[in-house]
Amino acid sequence: MATLKQIRQRIRTSKNIQQITRAMKLVAAARLTKAKNRVEEARPFSEKMREFILSIGAAGELPSHPLLDRRPVNRRAIVLVTADRGLAGAYNTNLLKAGQAWIREQAEPVVMLAVGKKGAQFFRKRDYDVVFEHSVPTAGATLEDAILLTEKLREMFESGEVDSVHLCYSKFYSPIRQEPQIVQLLPIEPPQSDEEDAAALGGKDYLFEPGPKELLGLLLPKYLLTITYQALLESSASEHGARMTAMANATDNAGKMISELTLTANRARQAAITTEILEIVAGAEALKA
Repeated sequence: MATLKQIRQRIRTSKNIQQITRAMKLVAAARLTKAKNRVEEARPFSEKMREFILSIGAAGELPSHPLLDRRPVNRRAIVLVTADRGLAGAYNTNLLKAGQAWIREQAEPVVMLAVGKKGAQFFRKRDYDVVFEHSVPTAGATLEDAILLTEKLREMFESGEVDSVHLCYSKFYSPIRQEPQIVQLLPIEPPQSDEEDAAALGGKDYLFEPGPKELLGLLLPKYLLTITYQALLESSASEHGARMTAMANATDNAGKMISELTLTANRARQAAITTEILEIVAGAEALKA
């Protein structure tokens, strides 16, 4: 059984840990607010871009473009978006499991582009082919990060280095809910329309100005950039939400441990005092005798 001194040392250690986790929770909460606002601001543009691509796809067969080039797949690429740091609950673990499961399902060789140190470290240790690594700032992804990534993806796809590109990221729903998503980036395919979209677009004729080829030349790179940037923003918000929730749980658990240890210390102290009183009484009785 632990001594009273050891118990008090564990109480001090638990209080120090509680202060750290509480501070990390507050920092994550502040960053989450900013990241959530950025996600909500970017979503309308992303949805409108999706509707525009959908409307063009409904107009008929699209002219050829390098980003639409469908060819036999000899080599695939996956972009895995994780965090640079841990202490975010199951956020990184869920993404790593999703990415690894997807790779195992592919019959063709797969190369990886890692956004975040956790993904790069995990797969390099397991001898996966990580051809690109990029760290996102702690404050959150920027448009420059998305531009750098999309330029790399376009270079690999248009040169024929890879024939298909998928993106694995975490979609943000709430601080306690983030779900890994795997979507195809290249070749670009028009989004699938639901019944409401089909009803809204059905029977419409389109006149393109400029022509379809020029329009696609401007639109498709922006669409690719928009999807990539939105995924990076979603991932940043998911990371901060997961870290805030994990640190809140850690703070609560530290508080419970402190309460239990304090109770144990009080009982040990009370037992020691009782033992001393009994010894004094026994000594006094012995003197009387």
